[in-house]
Amino acid sequence: MPQPAPRKHYLLYGSERYALAILRPLQEAIRARGDEAAWFFDGPGAEDLADGERLLSVAEVRAWRPIAVITSSNAVPHFFPGVKVETFHGFDAGKPRHIYVRGFFDLYCTTGPRDTAKFREIADRVGHFAVIETGFPKLDPFMKEIAGPLAPVRQPPVILYHSTFSPSWSAAETLYEEVKRLSRDGRWRWIVTFHPKMNPQTTAKFKALQNDHLTFAENDNILELFPQVDLMCSDTSSALNEFLLTGKPVVTFKNRRPGPQLIDIDDPAQFEGAIERALARPPELLQAIRDYADAIHPYRDGRSSERVLDAIDAFVAAGARNPRRKPLNLWRKLKIRRRIGYWGRA
Repeated sequence: MPQPAPRKHYLLYGSERYALAILRPLQEAIRARGDEAAWFFDGPGAEDLADGERLLSVAEVRAWRPIAVITSSNAVPHFFPGVKVETFHGFDAGKPRHIYVRGFFDLYCTTGPRDTAKFREIADRVGHFAVIETGFPKLDPFMKEIAGPLAPVRQPPVILYHSTFSPSWSAAETLYEEVKRLSRDGRWRWIVTFHPKMNPQTTAKFKALQNDHLTFAENDNILELFPQVDLMCSDTSSALNEFLLTGKPVVTFKNRRPGPQLIDIDDPAQFEGAIERALARPPELLQAIRDYADAIHPYRDGRSSERVLDAIDAFVAAGARNPRRKPLNLWRKLKIRRRIGYWGRA
C-alpha cells in the first residue's frame, strides 16, 4: 500500500504585528492542503499567537526544516532553511517598489500586473530572484466578503478617515479642523482610524472628537472597516489602494501619485465638495477605479494564498535556483543576526 506523501513544512516569518493579517490566510491554505505551518516572530505580534503555533529559536526552525519561509517583511533571516518568499506588506503607496529589492529573496509573489512588470524587469537584469504573480494573500477573506455588485450609498453615508503616519505625507493635522466641523452636523457618519505609528498627540486629538457621528476605531486590520463605509478619505497611505478594490471612491489630500482613480485636493477648503462628488459616484470615476484595481490586483476569487503555495511548488520543482547567486548583503545580514541573536552557520 503506497505511503502518503510527507507533510510539507512552511515557516511564516513576522517582524511587525501586521504580518498576522497578511499571512493568516496562507496558514489556513497550508493547513487545508494537509501541510503544516509555524510562525517565527522577532518583533511585536508574537503574543497574539496561540500556544504551539510559534517556534522560539533558530535551532527549532532549523530542526523543523521548512520547505519555504514566507514573509511580508523586506528582509528575512538568511540562515533559515527553505526558499525565501516575499508577499509584501501592502500596495505601492507612491514610491517605487524596486527600492525594496535587497537580495534576500528567491521568489517574489507579486500582487498584480503593474508590480509584476516592474519586478520582472529587475529580475531579468539581476538574475537572483524569480517573480510569479499571485495576488495578495491578506485580501483573500476580504475578497470573499465583498463579492457581488457595488452596494448603494448608505443613508446617512459613512466615511472612513485614515492617514499615514509619515509627517511629510500625513494630512491629519491639516484636515483636522475640517473633520471636526463636518463630523458635528450629522449629515455624514465618520469612522477614524490611524496607523499604529501615528503621532500619539494627533491620535489623541482625533479620539477627542468622538461624538454621536464620529467613532475612533482601533482595529488591527483596517480591511474589517471597509464593508462598513461608503467612502475613504486619506493622503498617501497604502491602505487606500486596498480600499479601491471595493470599487468605492477615495478622496485624497496632496497624494504623491494622483490619478483619475482618486479625487485629489490640495486645499482643505475643497474637502467638503470633494466628499460630495465622491458620494455622487460619477460613472467616469467608478470606471477609473475599476481600471486601476485591475492593474494592481485583478484577482477577485479570494485564492491568492493558494496561488502563492502553487508558485512555491513550481519554483521548487524547477530546482529552487535562480540564474545568479544573491548578493552578499553582509551589513543587512549582520543586523538580522544581531537582532535575533544568532551567530551560527548559515
